Amino acid sequence: MERWVGRVALVTGASVGIGAAITRALVKHGMKVVGCARNVQQIEVIKNELKSEKGQLIPVKCDLTKEEEILTMFGRIQNELGGVDVCINNAGLAHNAPLLSGSTADWRNMLDVNVLGPCICTREAFQQMKKNKVDDGHIFLINSMSGHRVVLNPGGHFYSVSKYAVSALLEGIRNELVQLGTHIRVTAVSPGMVKTEFEIRRTKSREEGEKIYAEYQCLEADDIADAVVYALSAPPHVQIHDIRLRPTEQKS
Repeated sequence: MERWVGRVALVTGASVGIGAAITRALVKHGMKVVGCARNVQQIEVIKNELKSEKGQLIPVKCDLTKEEEILTMFGRIQNELGGVDVCINNAGLAHNAPLLSGSTADWRNMLDVNVLGPCICTREAFQQMKKNKVDDGHIFLINSMSGHRVVLNPGGHFYSVSKYAVSALLEGIRNELVQLGTHIRVTAVSPGMVKTEFEIRRTKSREEGEKIYAEYQCLEADDIADAVVYALSAPPHVQIHDIRLRPTEQKS
């Protein structure tokens, strides 16, 4: 990780869970991390927690469903930090919205956050790297095991639709990078059940979410951060393509 010291990473959805864990890990490795979320106050708390580390956290308020806010954020990264070197598309969400009875608003929200947000951020990150002649940048997609298989629970089917799109996005980005002759790498990380706020938000019930997490020992957010650091640490000629990890006891 020594070659990333002092360089700039963007982490979306940095206020809680996996995003917060990735942010902490990168700051501890000496990176300048732009952490964005709608709840910027929580990122300010993390910034204060990390003030003695060798890296730096820059909190930015950004709603990934609004393209103008994403563009403004990238403009700030360019003007204040000289541009992005690593883009980690972590933000994601799920609603209980079956294919045959779900809400169109819930479907659209999942597409906006899980698919279009990463597409826009990846495009802007690449264009910024190209402008700044960064040929060793790295783009991450925090996917899900739901991007590789469909569970029996109808409430999760449209979430799988959005995450299968991320799997296609990974292949498309890699193909375009190769065709352009760049050495910028792309990696997906596809976790199974991770104990965060995710299920609590999906079920809109802390009790229901905690009940799901109690079924077996889940992954922790730090496990996903470790996977990101592993991929970043690989030599420049090595692209870690898709890391899939699930709890040992998880059946699906």
